[in-house]
Amino acid sequence: MSDHPQSSTIRRVMVGTDRSKTADQAVLWASQFAERYGAELHVVQVILPQHPSTTEFGAAEQTQAAAANGELANFVRRIAGERGHSVVVIDSDPASAILSAAEREAVDTLVVGNSGMAGRKQFLLGNVPNRISHNSRCTVVIVNTQSEACEVSSETVRVFKPQVEPPVTEPHLGARAVQIATVMAKHGLKELFGQPETSDLSIRRQQAQRLRAALEELGPTFSKLGQVLSTRPDLLPVEYIQELAMLQSHVPPMPESEVVRVAEQELGVPWEDVFESIDPKPLAAGTIAQVHRATLETGDRVVIKVQRPTARAEIEQDLGLLEIFAQKVGQRPVLNQVVNMEAVFTHLSTSLHRELDFHQEIENIGLMHTVLADYDHLAVPTVHHKLSTSRLLVMEEIQGVPITRASEGPQRIEAARQLLESYYKQIMVDGLFHADPHPGNLMWWKDRIYILDFGMVGAVDADLREHLLLLLMALWKEDVDFLSDVTLMMTGSVDRSDLDVPRFKSEIGEVMAKYRKAALAEMQIGPLLQEMSAIGFRHGVPLPASLTLATKALAQVQLATADLDPKLDPYEVAGKFLMRLTVKRMGAALDPKTLVYQSQKLKVRAERVVEAIEHLIGARPGQKLVVNFRANSLEEIVRRTGRRLTLGLTAAASILASGLTATSATVADWIPVTFGFVAALLTVGLVLDLIRGR
Repeated sequence: MSDHPQSSTIRRVMVGTDRSKTADQAVLWASQFAERYGAELHVVQVILPQHPSTTEFGAAEQTQAAAANGELANFVRRIAGERGHSVVVIDSDPASAILSAAEREAVDTLVVGNSGMAGRKQFLLGNVPNRISHNSRCTVVIVNTQSEACEVSSETVRVFKPQVEPPVTEPHLGARAVQIATVMAKHGLKELFGQPETSDLSIRRQQAQRLRAALEELGPTFSKLGQVLSTRPDLLPVEYIQELAMLQSHVPPMPESEVVRVAEQELGVPWEDVFESIDPKPLAAGTIAQVHRATLETGDRVVIKVQRPTARAEIEQDLGLLEIFAQKVGQRPVLNQVVNMEAVFTHLSTSLHRELDFHQEIENIGLMHTVLADYDHLAVPTVHHKLSTSRLLVMEEIQGVPITRASEGPQRIEAARQLLESYYKQIMVDGLFHADPHPGNLMWWKDRIYILDFGMVGAVDADLREHLLLLLMALWKEDVDFLSDVTLMMTGSVDRSDLDVPRFKSEIGEVMAKYRKAALAEMQIGPLLQEMSAIGFRHGVPLPASLTLATKALAQVQLATADLDPKLDPYEVAGKFLMRLTVKRMGAALDPKTLVYQSQKLKVRAERVVEAIEHLIGARPGQKLVVNFRANSLEEIVRRTGRRLTLGLTAAASILASGLTATSATVADWIPVTFGFVAALLTVGLVLDLIRGR
């Protein structure tokens, strides 16, 4: 009977080397190990590239690698004979290169020296043994190459057997579709998407309640669908919005083993190489990710956001079914009276795919850090970029308290004002805003408000920002007519013949009066805009989607600031912000360099206007304009009256245009200055004409 296990158990042994003294000890150990089992010995040498392969120096490295291959082959032949095989590769990632070679040769055991494993901090520089032991699909033997006598013994090796992961199965769309249909039928699918009784609010509320119950039962993806839709009153009636806002995600937390597995897959090393500890109790468990407190090996306190391993597959499966549903029945008029399915699917798909990639959240945090740079009482967490990936986000832990427990004092009052003003700035100047500022995402620490969780960020385009500035000015001055006009401009409904404009303006005026007469703590612009959005929806002129999300965020943040400072007047904050913004823009327009540049642009445009007039009156070749008057006295009266009327109207229009364009963020700075100058000239001309005509 043989003293050794059957040779069929281990047929191929591979060892990695960089031809250093310690690495050659691992090769010798692997040679002895392979000889005991009568197995083949595969030796892989990895050379780190120093230059691109397309350059002259890169070509020289290829030549050096070929020479090294010959030397390695001779070395392996001496220690293993005919059973020995060797290969030299050039790769910037030694661990990945060795693992790839092991898979390619289908080796049974992979041997590696323990050089580089002494300190945890080395993993960022490329701790090859740890990465190989963690990611290999075969058994790994780590040899203690520091030992003087490197022999085959249990004291000199550590054996790592591969973890068997559950097989990945394809999504069963058919089975999931049957489950969805069953749940919908249980909650009244036919009634849910049937003809809505718009005059009976109780029926609409019952339908909305059944929809919420069905989404909760269908699981995380559909709960997320309801949560996303609760921010879109432009897509669903108000009864559905109110009901879906109460949706709760009943998601059991991931077990600790899953959290660790995902973290290690993203880091590429055992979690102990990065973290001193991870709190097993989650801070939050959502449909896509879970959040834990942790401490880095350096001692820094952090929070980690780990994506559920099944999140992407489940979401992609459900999105596929929703897309089919939207295509099949989304165009049916009866269903569209309840919900625009195609718009729902597009918005949901975009939102969920954005949340599945944590790089997007990291980018949002960076952008918001820039947006809040002018506010010394506002901040965002610092991201550990080297540790964060698309499925793992590592940020500093904000060790504060909820803002409702902020200590009394001037810092709290100023922070409340800055938070509210920052949202005006985010929405109307920068066009990027944190879309979910509920109290759980606002923490008080070091006399600052820290804004957390940037998975949901809204964007507002330049045109809408211009309308919002006008809308805010109308609210500030309590101008109902102008507020209604701006609202219709936003929705592109100025020329709608079927719109009951007087009734629309009346309802807008009632809402404005309601909030302007409220107590100071209830005088909030966000809820006012939400009611305006509901009015627009009822009249068939829904406000833009980005505005509805912005008004919801503004309403949330104003509730938070009212808790911090009940005496804070949001209209006063808005008015002062608009005044500073206008002065700042006018000051920028008067900059000498800007004036010179804009004057040259004005010169070019003036020359074009003159050319157009010359063409019109016949001074240049082309069609000429000829007007003859037979009655001289009538001709003189018409000319004089027309001239004065034109001067007066043009001067008034120029004054109005100068004021409006001065507050615009998209209009060039020279335009309001030019309008003001033209208005002055026209006014002087009108006065002189009146004096001369007496």
